[in-house]
Amino acid sequence: MINWFRKKTPLATTPLTTDIHSHLLPGLDDGVETFEQSEAIIRKFLALGYKKLITSPHVMSDTYRNTPAGITSKLGELRKYLAAKNIDIEIETAAEYYLDEEVFSMMEKKQPMLSFGKNYLLFETNFMTEPFNLKQFIFLASTNGYKPVLAHPERYIYLQNNIEKLEDLLQRGVLFQVNISSITGYYSREAQSTAMKLIDRGWVHFLGSDCHSQQHIALIGEAQKLKYFQKALSLPLLNNTL
Repeated sequence: MINWFRKKTPLATTPLTTDIHSHLLPGLDDGVETFEQSEAIIRKFLALGYKKLITSPHVMSDTYRNTPAGITSKLGELRKYLAAKNIDIEIETAAEYYLDEEVFSMMEKKQPMLSFGKNYLLFETNFMTEPFNLKQFIFLASTNGYKPVLAHPERYIYLQNNIEKLEDLLQRGVLFQVNISSITGYYSREAQSTAMKLIDRGWVHFLGSDCHSQQHIALIGEAQKLKYFQKALSLPLLNNTL
């Protein structure tokens, strides 16, 4: 006899232990301002089960003119600070590149850019309209040996609930990094809905905290209790391969 009331098998999940998107290098962008703020947030990452952080300061030509040398220098300072506090966590850095004319030119001229893992390059665009050079940037990045990773695709107005555009980017080799706090509805209902659709379709390659502050790290703890976070963990995420 069929048991119609049989409990559903829980999703098989792997705990998330590596974060690939945060703003924890003091004074470089709109993230933390001091090493003490970094420390407080990193301690909370540890309490949530994280063992490795790949932080990613903004690179934006009109606001945050960060360079690979400046970013890696600040990483060294943070590592020394954490070691002095006996905080045991692996921390690396990449960058979050804003697709503007200068970043496009950097890619075109093959200037050094900070990637992570297997040459994954984290980038973002403006939130309202698709950049005219987006597809060319993706092509150049791939040609230059990078694997382009689009930060928080669920937050872009021009991509929200637009399955066709999202699928086109996937077919061009773009990987998607969804913000964990989007699952909580923190940004908007539209961002939450799009994040859920990406998870449902298995179109999520990385989860990221996009942590700038204490408020953001608190949202990660909230998200960990939600069904869609657990469903995301059942996907073959690349976080824990790094």
